[in-house]
Amino acid sequence: MYLSGLDELDQKILQLLIENARYSYSEIGERVGISRVAVKARINALEERGIIEGYTAVINPQKLSGAISCYFEIETRPDTFLQATAQLSGCPVVTQIYRITGNCRLHVHAVAAGQEEMERFMAETLDTLPGVTAISTNVILSRIKDVKGLRL
Repeated sequence: MYLSGLDELDQKILQLLIENARYSYSEIGERVGISRVAVKARINALEERGIIEGYTAVINPQKLSGAISCYFEIETRPDTFLQATAQLSGCPVVTQIYRITGNCRLHVHAVAAGQEEMERFMAETLDTLPGVTAISTNVILSRIKDVKGLRL
């Protein structure tokens, strides 16, 4: 995938960061053929442009004892959409919120420490969302493929 506004060198740097965000500037420079200082300058520019939003550790909830991960498809009335998304955004159990096309307006991913916390989230957050007309829940049993970052 080619991203307009990114030259080949920026794309190579991003690909390496997607592979391992802990690579040092020196390691990246060695792999793409430029100096550590040039790598740092390019990464800083990518951060300033908002292309790189942050760095994080990726945790597999299935490896944590008792953790439960679910996807929710939520349909809301148009006049309450912003209220619903604001309420969901403030919930620490929610890890991702997407506005989507199709049968529902929202696709929400939530990870809870266990069944009790997930039930509490459903009762105290989902059941109280304004203007909800439908909710579909899918419990994630296993992760087969989960690509992090953007394929360049």
